[in-house]
Amino acid sequence: MVKLLRTNKLQKLSKVLVLALSLSLFSCRQKENKDQENGKFTFGVWTTADAKKSDADYSKEFKKYKDGGIDEVLINTQTDPKLLARLVPLAKKEGLKVHAWIMAMNRPNDSVALQHPDWYQVSKEGKSCFDNRPYVDYYQWLCPTKEESRNHVLGLVEGLAKVEGIESVHLDYIRFPDIFLPISLLPKYNLVQDVELPQFDFCYCDACVSKFEKEHHKNPKNSHNTSIDMEWKNFRLNAVKAVVDDAYKIAHKHNKKLTAAVFPYPEMADHMVRQRWDKWNIDEVYPMIYHSFYDEEIDWVGYATKQGVADLEGKPTKVNTGIYIPGLKSDAELKEAILLAKKNGATGVSFFDGNALSDSNLKTIAAVKSTL
Repeated sequence: MVKLLRTNKLQKLSKVLVLALSLSLFSCRQKENKDQENGKFTFGVWTTADAKKSDADYSKEFKKYKDGGIDEVLINTQTDPKLLARLVPLAKKEGLKVHAWIMAMNRPNDSVALQHPDWYQVSKEGKSCFDNRPYVDYYQWLCPTKEESRNHVLGLVEGLAKVEGIESVHLDYIRFPDIFLPISLLPKYNLVQDVELPQFDFCYCDACVSKFEKEHHKNPKNSHNTSIDMEWKNFRLNAVKAVVDDAYKIAHKHNKKLTAAVFPYPEMADHMVRQRWDKWNIDEVYPMIYHSFYDEEIDWVGYATKQGVADLEGKPTKVNTGIYIPGLKSDAELKEAILLAKKNGATGVSFFDGNALSDSNLKTIAAVKSTL
């Protein structure tokens, strides 16, 4: 009988210990998950590389970012995998993650593409970006429909995706030329854009027109009003989406993510540059919510972030709010912009660009980060 009682007590004690251990593990997991959630809000910066710059200077730059609260750098190496491979270990040594930033459909001074004039987008006026560039001379847009030009871009994506140690291939200019400029830029070009103007309406090359005709049995050049022709508009939105979706497969094949710098929120991107990023297969988007470009106040950062987050509801794609440093009036506005992005659902913020970040800015970023 005594032996039986002792056995029962041991069994009860064992159950209590198991329960206590389970509760302890659950508590640890909760803390770990909470820590992970807190660590998800990241701080990044876009920066353009210069092959002539020394490793020591880069290490100094990367350390400055890290000390200022920055977690990741989005580096434009002009699609040079060797330069990128050189910079990755330097950045990682300072504790920074690296994304390979690429100008995708807009390929200024692309030596390979320039040998193929037929790869370039054509305006409604019939003028090619090869030798007649809209707005600025560096607008040299490749056609996302033509097989040769899209494969060239995807080949560049793959070259960057193969670089060991990067987090993602980061697409920029993954769209058409601006059919509407941000309102604050219009005076610079002495333009009024109340309607879609033919010189800024792309792409009407033979590849786009013939493919559209095959699918929809009509020629967009004969449309009474192309601005309200939804099939023609969606054709171009889908042409960009197809490039992104293929880039996503390539990046993931090499165990990298695909990210992109995009216009502020999907409806606006659709209207301004034929870009509907909520429809894409992509891991994270970095909407460039540059409020000063649109003559908006700082609270617009929160508004536009919220719009993008809402449009991605139910999808795994994350939103990382892009902040334009020269458009801020003070460090107080910088702090407000960061907090507005976080409050409205962003998983991080990124700053354009590294050269614009002052020591004061970096102190502010580090101070805000310590409170999140």
